[in-house]
Amino acid sequence: MLRKLMFICVYLCSIPVLCESVSGATYQLSTILTVDPHSSEANTDSSVPSYDVSVRIGNTIYVVLYTPRFGLQTAKYAAGRQVLVLVGEKTLTYNDISGNTVELPIVARKIVAAASSR
Repeated sequence: MLRKLMFICVYLCSIPVLCESVSGATYQLSTILTVDPHSSEANTDSSVPSYDVSVRIGNTIYVVLYTPRFGLQTAKYAAGRQVLVLVGEKTLTYNDISGNTVELPIVARKIVAAASSR
């Protein structure tokens, strides 16, 4: 009986290992540089604010379009904050404070020179 119980325990402990993702996608630490109101030529609802957010990851600066949920304007105060993001081909993905996954479209990207240490 003890042998069967040990087998069941080992089996149950090994299940989480099999459930882990093998996609190789890793989140990277980013720093929010600037948050500017988004200006668009299209006739969109101006009551819903959206922002162009510049984010630095390594030696690349991404500009993403951020439209906050529920029309909150807290993004204006996010400059300097560090966030874990997943860089995709056309989107940046992060988890908000509630744990919801949010995808932001990349508007532009620019490679900058690495900062030299003196």
